[in-house]
Amino acid sequence: MSRRTRFCLFAVSGFVFAQATASLVLRSSFTLTAVSDLTQSALLLAGTLALLPNALTTRGRTRLFWLLMSLGLALWFTYQTLLWTYFEVFLHQDVPDVFWGDVILFLHIVPMMAALALQPHAEQDERATRLGSLDFALLLVWWLYLYVFAVIPWQYAVTDVAIYQHNLNALYLAEKIVFLVGLAFVWLRSSGVWKVIYANLFGANLTYALSSYLVIWAIERHAYYSGSLYDIPLVVSMAWIAGVGIMALDRPPSREGRKQAENHGEWVARLAMGAIFSLPLFAVCALLDSTAPPAVRSFRLVLTLGSMVLMGAMVFVKQHLLDRELLSLLRTSRDSYENLTRLQEQLVQSEKLASLGQLVGGAAHEINNPLTAMLGYSDLLAETSLSDEQRGLAERIGYQVRRTKFLVSSLLGFAKQASGEKAPLDVNALVQTAIKLSQVQLQAANVQLTTDLQSALPQVRGDSNQLLQVCMHILNDALHAMEKTGGTLTITTRQKDDVVVVDLIDDSSQANEPDLAFDVPAGSQAASLGLSACYGIIHQHSGKILYSKHGERGATLRIELPADPSSARERSKRDEQRAAVTLTQPSVP
Repeated sequence: MSRRTRFCLFAVSGFVFAQATASLVLRSSFTLTAVSDLTQSALLLAGTLALLPNALTTRGRTRLFWLLMSLGLALWFTYQTLLWTYFEVFLHQDVPDVFWGDVILFLHIVPMMAALALQPHAEQDERATRLGSLDFALLLVWWLYLYVFAVIPWQYAVTDVAIYQHNLNALYLAEKIVFLVGLAFVWLRSSGVWKVIYANLFGANLTYALSSYLVIWAIERHAYYSGSLYDIPLVVSMAWIAGVGIMALDRPPSREGRKQAENHGEWVARLAMGAIFSLPLFAVCALLDSTAPPAVRSFRLVLTLGSMVLMGAMVFVKQHLLDRELLSLLRTSRDSYENLTRLQEQLVQSEKLASLGQLVGGAAHEINNPLTAMLGYSDLLAETSLSDEQRGLAERIGYQVRRTKFLVSSLLGFAKQASGEKAPLDVNALVQTAIKLSQVQLQAANVQLTTDLQSALPQVRGDSNQLLQVCMHILNDALHAMEKTGGTLTITTRQKDDVVVVDLIDDSSQANEPDLAFDVPAGSQAASLGLSACYGIIHQHSGKILYSKHGERGATLRIELPADPSSARERSKRDEQRAAVTLTQPSVP
């Protein structure tokens, strides 16, 4: 226990000792009344200030618990100061029998009930806490309705002090009993520091309930005066509650790991619904109560009707929130189902790719052997003395064999399911390398190649071998498609936001199909096996392949790859340094 905690507990105990000494030594006088009223006000203020720091050092429902407990004590302190201390100490008058501020004393327990209903010691879904706040509001309105229904008519409609005091005391006693039952419930279901806190709160409020009942009993028999021996247990209960806040600040409780009962939110909602359905019963009782004056019956009927409208509106708001919550849960479940379906499709695709890898791996050797022989024979044939037409056919055979071998190697790389090590790459260098490696195809095809490569292009992170295969395959496909018609093939690179874009623009296409941007859909013109392999590689690099037609002549195939953030930062830093050097250089006259 810290020194500050011991000092605070000693100060609170000092107030109790001062009250006990004054009650035993002093007779009924203004001095005794002032000591008693000021001591009780000081203890209630100390209790409020002791509970508030616990709310500032906690979070979530625990913070709300301490805030509601502090609010209850603050209302109690307000009532004590407004009524007893103000009238007896400052006005030197007796406390009035009928006082408008009695509702503050009655309602100070309601926030404490709401604090208990939060059950901060147990795990709970925060969504249930949000919805349960409306149930707590309904119960608060119901308790306020009970007070106005039972007490207020005898204060304003028909003044009757005896009935007013009797109904107020009976209703306040019932409220304290309900609060004690709630404290006992959470006390038995908690453990650790929370169990100690609930036990002390139960003891303090039980002491207060018994002492206040004794005070009422003494007042009815004209045996009570402020500062009498009946006030000692009352002061003890106030000091006890302040001590709970002081000790909780020294030993902050933690939320227990176990979940609370699943039906916690259900019984709170059922209590709120029961409170609403009880209103017609009160209306019937008011209508059939022949002993009550007509003014009281009319007041109660109008009050019940207004309360039904108010609580009905609150139920409507709760139902609206429940509908929104239901729609949110439905959207979440739908998204989860779609994610599950997508995962299943990916698993099926992975199994297909694994089977394809086994099939291609077994057949690649058998395919490459005849391709190698065909390539060798075609090269030998091209070196012999042939006519121009025959030599062109031999070179065409060699070109097709090389293209087929590249397609087989692309399929092997795509079906391997294991990407190589990724590193920052210069896209312009990849494009230029692919162009150099495709010089034979460029010379054989009747195609004019132009390039427009943006300088200072940010790097991309990827596997250089795989991306080079993609560039060469797409370039060879384009040259093969343009071999008969000729034309111009333009390759451009540029930066678009955080993406590096490579465009291959072919102005020789005669297709009239509509524009499309695709992820290799089945049946599309570009959905060949080679492009599928390229798509798989680009997809592994978090990129896209987009294909589009424009007009009656021309097509564009676009590759988008995300820029490497580290290279972008380095380039920005170099630009800033270059700008700084430029600014610091002296000007030459």
